[in-house]
This record gives sequence, C-alpha cells and structure tokens, in this order.
Amino acid sequence: MKLQFGTARPGLDYIHRPAVFGLAEREGRLACVRVDRGEGAPYFDLPGGALDGEETEQQALVREFAEETGLIVEPVDRLTEAAQYFLKTDGTPVNNVGGVWIVHVTGADPSAKQEADHELVWLDPLEALFSLRHEAHSWAVARWLRAQPAAPKG
Repeated sequence: MKLQFGTARPGLDYIHRPAVFGLAEREGRLACVRVDRGEGAPYFDLPGGALDGEETEQQALVREFAEETGLIVEPVDRLTEAAQYFLKTDGTPVNNVGGVWIVHVTGADPSAKQEADHELVWLDPLEALFSLRHEAHSWAVARWLRAQPAAPKG
C-alpha cells in the first residue's frame, strides 16, 4: 500500500501524475529548491517532478535535477513511494505518485539549469523537514533521517 498525503478537495478531479523526487546530501545538508513564481510566498520542494513519456523514475530524476538545480546526479536507492494531493500554481488538481530516491551528486552543469524560478538551496535536514511544501517530501526526509547512523554519545 502506498502512502497518500494531502486531502482531496470534494468536487475536484485530481490528475494521476507519475512523479519522482530526490534526496541529495552534502556536508550534512539536503539539496532543495526554493521556488518563487512571483505570486505569493516562495516555497521549498525536493528536486524532481513529473515523468515525461516513457521515462523511468531514474531518467526523470537525472533530468529534473539538471533542469531545476544544474546538478548532475546518479540515483542510488529508492527510499520510498508516496503520493501527494495538491493544487498546482495554475490551480490544476494533481496527485503526484511515485518514488523518492537517494541520489549521489557527481557534478554540476550550470548550462543544464532551465527553470529560472527554481533556486538550489542546501538546507539542514530539520529545516527541510519543517520547510518543505509537501507532507510527502517531509515524510521522506524524516524516513531518511531515521536511517542515518546515530551520532556517537559523549
């Protein structure tokens, strides 16, 4: 059974949208995107998005990371699967359904970044937990945190 986050509003027909998101860690911080579409407050998401055509989750993840952040990543492990009801910026009701992957950053290609309203930010995992727009993303961060080795006591 997949996890479903968000609440479907009565009377809206949610589009099933295969999607994928990634967790990239560097020096104890997680890669997130700060999205500012110029309307309302900016918000934070995990890098990722919808699968195009016959793309696999891994292919979409590599493409989305490049388009949103300019980072070159390699998918390592599928951490979990979750779905999230939400309204897109244009008001379209969507249910993102798909995996959240742990990825390894292998490089950067600033010329690959295409989404001007997305800014790469490295957040402390606890800050990410409370700042991410989607409950599914926060849940994935919590799941990732619980899998980390415990710090030595002393």
